[in-house]
Amino acid sequence: MKLTISKSKNATLYYVQKSYRTESGKSSTRTVERLGTIEEVEARFGKENTMEAVNAYIHELTKADKELRRDVVVKFSQSALIKSDTQRCFNGGYLFLQKVYHDLGLDKICKAIEKKHKNEYDLNEILSMLLYTRVLYPGSKRSSLEDAKRFIEQPKATIHQVYRALSLLAKEMDDIQAAVYKNSLKLGKRNDSVIYYDCTNYYFESEEECGLRQYGHSKESRPNPIVQMGLFTDKDGIPLAFCINPGNKAETTTLKPLEDKLREKFGISKVVVCTDGGLASYENRLNDHVGERAFITVQSLKKIEKHLQEWALKTTGWKLVNFQGKNGPELSEIEYDLTQLDFQKYADALFCRERWIKTRLSKTGEELEQRLIVTFSFKYRDYLRHTREKQIARAKEIIDKGAAGKLGKSQNDPKRFIKQENCTEDGELAGIKTFSLNQEMIEQEERFDGFYGICTDLEDNAAEIIKMNGGRWIIEDCFRITKTEFEARPVFLQRDDRIKAHFLTCFLALLLYKYLEKKVNRGDKHFSPAQIIDTLKDMNFIAVSGEGYIPTYTRGDLTNNLHGSAGFRTDTQIVSKQRMKSIIVESKKSSK
Repeated sequence: MKLTISKSKNATLYYVQKSYRTESGKSSTRTVERLGTIEEVEARFGKENTMEAVNAYIHELTKADKELRRDVVVKFSQSALIKSDTQRCFNGGYLFLQKVYHDLGLDKICKAIEKKHKNEYDLNEILSMLLYTRVLYPGSKRSSLEDAKRFIEQPKATIHQVYRALSLLAKEMDDIQAAVYKNSLKLGKRNDSVIYYDCTNYYFESEEECGLRQYGHSKESRPNPIVQMGLFTDKDGIPLAFCINPGNKAETTTLKPLEDKLREKFGISKVVVCTDGGLASYENRLNDHVGERAFITVQSLKKIEKHLQEWALKTTGWKLVNFQGKNGPELSEIEYDLTQLDFQKYADALFCRERWIKTRLSKTGEELEQRLIVTFSFKYRDYLRHTREKQIARAKEIIDKGAAGKLGKSQNDPKRFIKQENCTEDGELAGIKTFSLNQEMIEQEERFDGFYGICTDLEDNAAEIIKMNGGRWIIEDCFRITKTEFEARPVFLQRDDRIKAHFLTCFLALLLYKYLEKKVNRGDKHFSPAQIIDTLKDMNFIAVSGEGYIPTYTRGDLTNNLHGSAGFRTDTQIVSKQRMKSIIVESKKSSK
């Protein structure tokens, strides 16, 4: 390597350059590092003996480069036994999560908490260990400590320190969320003009109710106590904030407190809050109908007034939604009659109609003016009909087997199509119950096939609002990752503070993963969560005594993208011990 000087009319710049041969065999040079102007060079290397210091620096770079290109010959004996109790295989996939961890400044957040509480353990080491193992080797806190020993950097904490750290993390839970959000803004603008909110629940192995562990409506129909999580994500599906509530708390009451937290601690006040029908109480709509806030929510057409139902289900006056308009999503000028259309030709089309409605709250008498947007899709209609046909067939089987038992009411329970009769034809009370298909219920549901309702107080283009509402799937994807990939359930912890800390680590692990996913899924390449996580798990190395680490994983497009996103490479034939130390240091440097 050598020092080169580039002079121009405006400035003189200093560079470190390296000679190399191209694939065709021609000699060429490339810039290794830009040192800058003479003022920048003097500020970095000192004003006295500046060029000597620069040449010494280039000499060290050359030495390191030669070491990197040195061929390594390793001899193994077929007769010599490997050393007893010596770990030879290590995982290096966590290094890519570690890079995101430090980009988000979680290490600095931990140091600030340590300074505040003066604890006697390394909070940063424990939190980072819990996050990396939650992604790669999900399990209990004790198993996480053991699994972390697979990493190149070995944990030093004890299990008692881990549990103490959980209690501390629970105390600082809200401040950690706010701090990591503010740090994330350094990595790029957050797409938080529209935010999505939803709730889910996680079950416990214990059958005893206590504190946050309460019996409630389990989304998985499990007979266990549950805890409820409310989650906000931005429009890109990156988590914003979360809350933990007892399992028996009504979902509709969880939205406002978390919105208040966003406003007070995050500084987010100008937002459009998008929720599903289960969180669409009129109180929540009114709460988001003030100031710079607005709402978009799913509206059940079965629950609106009769005259609005008749308007929503009319076959005339529908406009076609075009999501590929010149200026974004738009509606057609032409109005369509659904009964006159070839449903095969318009199978993938979406139609829309809208109007403003007024709703008065019975408790307070307050009036809310909102916009009702109704969409229709032939494909959605056929899907609902197909699903119902299977449920009706199951209902018939239940009747034939005489196994009706307690009749159901939920929209996915086939027993809702079964009716029970206890009277004779003369109206007398019968001693024997009879069951049959509830044809009236079936016909009532068929009326709404293909129709979907949305309510909002926004005055934007209806097609744009439909598109924004369509992004609610991203929060369901977040819940799926935490439950399936991160195995956040069942919860084994008992104390409320440690339960909260458990979900804080799940939330932060999801945040790390989502940022890493965003980095590697670029261009035409898109990798699933399972692909990314499995690849990180498989990025193992065999330690060669005195020399370094030999990668045992398969190099491919995903590993190339991981290395490109992190700014370092571990996929050479062997990584020297010194080089691995440099990579670890690099993984702990913030990109911003």
